[in-house]
Amino acid sequence: MQKVILNNGVEMPILGYGVFQINDAKECEQCVYDALMEGYRLNDTAAAYQNEEAVGRAIKRSGIPREALFVTTKLWIQDAGYENTKKAFEKSLQRLQLDYLDLYLIHQPYGDVYGSWRAMEELNVQGKIKAIGVSNFQPDRILDLMINNEVVPAVNQVEVHPFFQQSENANFMKENNVQIESWGPLAEGKNNIFENEVLVSLAKQYNKTVAQVILRWLTQRGVVAIPKSVRKERIIENFNIFDFELSQEDMMMIATLETKKSLFHSFGDLERVRMLNNIKFTI
Repeated sequence: MQKVILNNGVEMPILGYGVFQINDAKECEQCVYDALMEGYRLNDTAAAYQNEEAVGRAIKRSGIPREALFVTTKLWIQDAGYENTKKAFEKSLQRLQLDYLDLYLIHQPYGDVYGSWRAMEELNVQGKIKAIGVSNFQPDRILDLMINNEVVPAVNQVEVHPFFQQSENANFMKENNVQIESWGPLAEGKNNIFENEVLVSLAKQYNKTVAQVILRWLTQRGVVAIPKSVRKERIIENFNIFDFELSQEDMMMIATLETKKSLFHSFGDLERVRMLNNIKFTI
């Protein structure tokens, strides 16, 4: 498996398996297990997904040595703040049945992120987290966090796919040694992405699927991707992307699909900020 090296020297697989919206515990456990058996070593979950326990059971069931895995989970807004973060972290560890995390992310740029970051810095120093980062942070929020704290985020997980390529954001992160990671790499099927003429033509050219072309495009850009599927054949398919390489011309063809608009939300949407801050989970 190809890996990226984070700004603190930790190695992270460039392709992983995500479990967002896999709400059924048995299904989630089986999917994670199938992914691990196929060869995935990066698994991405979150407290807010409410499936950490299922992920933990799959990891234990797999029998794969802990040091061979890279496990990510995230801190939700309701648990922001110094003391709350430490408590939430321990609860996540218990649900995952792990002794440490490879990556812990602040899930949204809201609430007391600075108190949370101080707690995460301490947990990092203590060896309980190998790397700390953020999710859904725009460049201004990352820069402010960097200026006012000692540890630079190792990762920023954001929406990245052919219709929203985040090139400027990616350049900012590269300049500041923050690894970009894509959530929703297949755009959750929106905009008829699997029937897109450009992507379909490239898939035929390489004798691959559209999903494989997209994931290969992302990884060739140095973007960590965490596709999700509940179908075993798709889980396997998404993993098999390292036996071909897109040409620079083909990479440029995909670049023409950019709309510079999120398919899921507006970053300046005040109602979205209110909504996210009001979401409370039993976690």
